[in-house]
Amino acid sequence: MELEIYQIDAFTSEVFRGNPACVVPLSKWLNDEIMIKIAKENNVSETAFLIKKNNDFCLRWFTPNVEMDLCGHATLATAHYLKQHQNHPNDEISFHTKSGILKSKFINGSIQLELPLREPKKTIIPPNLANAVNYKPIEVLRARDFILVYDNQLKIENIKINRFEFDKINIDPGGVAFTSPGKYCDFVSRFFTPQSSIFEDSVTGSSHCSLIPYWSRKLNKKKLKSIQLSERTGILECEAHKNHILISGKAKTYLKGKIFI
Repeated sequence: MELEIYQIDAFTSEVFRGNPACVVPLSKWLNDEIMIKIAKENNVSETAFLIKKNNDFCLRWFTPNVEMDLCGHATLATAHYLKQHQNHPNDEISFHTKSGILKSKFINGSIQLELPLREPKKTIIPPNLANAVNYKPIEVLRARDFILVYDNQLKIENIKINRFEFDKINIDPGGVAFTSPGKYCDFVSRFFTPQSSIFEDSVTGSSHCSLIPYWSRKLNKKKLKSIQLSERTGILECEAHKNHILISGKAKTYLKGKIFI
């Protein structure tokens, strides 16, 4: 079997920045075990598999370990692939996913994604998570992911995690977002996943489904700018709505190739 593969850096306008995702177009779904093996071989945080469905597309996301319920950066990479490499005629594309229908729109050189809003609720920090980090958060919330809120960006930059304790946390399939007000933007974040082969995610669109409504209320702003402070860094233009969020960014193709199975 021969498959096309594209590796695309999402939420950036230049290669080696943002978050890399692989996009693999299919004519029919492969066995789940094979898709996880492909994702593991690719060794990026997410591999997106898509199938054309009438005028829309069915989309699934796999980490090197599990299938995910939602992934923002690999969805943005898929939209980029369809426009850049398949000359998709429309500026709006709909994806059928485990999280419902996700919409992408091309606006002034950027790709805007409409993702579900996941309202974070205040909670108590689990003991293992409290023991795993070097700074005590001022607030702890959870939707799919835990969100640890801090009072300044310096703590997000210098967060230290005890991996042994952190990996005892059971958050399937989510992770932990660390966030604070930003020096040069509205808010910053970093994102880590316990028991994952890729510990820190470079840019996490799905965590913004909860970060955006939180910071929108906190800052009393509908439109916000977010920077994810990973080594590769990612920039997201964000917008809060009643039942969904919008995130926008650019993407750049790094690699086009073939998979032989």
